[in-house]
Amino acid sequence: MQPGLAASRTFLVSDDDTAKALGSGSLRVLGTPRLIAWAESVTCAAVERALPKGATSVGARVSLEHLAPTIVGEEVHVRAQLTSVDGRALGFDIEAVDAAHRPVARGRVDRAVVDGDRFMRKAEQDHR
Repeated sequence: MQPGLAASRTFLVSDDDTAKALGSGSLRVLGTPRLIAWAESVTCAAVERALPKGATSVGARVSLEHLAPTIVGEEVHVRAQLTSVDGRALGFDIEAVDAAHRPVARGRVDRAVVDGDRFMRKAEQDHR
C-alpha cells in the first residue's frame, strides 16, 4: 500500500447528525461525533481495495479540528488521503468543506491494518 490513495464522499446534514441529536451539544448543527464518523468512513473507502484478503483497518487515533458550523440541509464534502504507511500503521489527512467550499474541518486519522477474523477472536476472548 502506498501513500496517495484517496477517497471522498458528500454527506447531507440531517437532524440525526446534529450536536443536539448526538448529545454533544444543544444546537441543531453538524455534531463533531458525526463528522468524525464520516471522516473515518472515507478513510476506510480510500484503502478498501488495497487491503489484502481477510484484512481490514481499525481506527487508532483521530485528531480533527471542527472549524465551522454546518446547518441541517447543507452538504459536507469529506476527503481523505493516505499520507503515510509504516508497516501496518496508516495515516490519513482529512479535509471537509461545505457546498461553497468553505472549510468545515481538517485533521488526521490513523488506522491499523489487521486480520479481521483474528482481531475479532481476540476481542471476544478478551471480553469473556
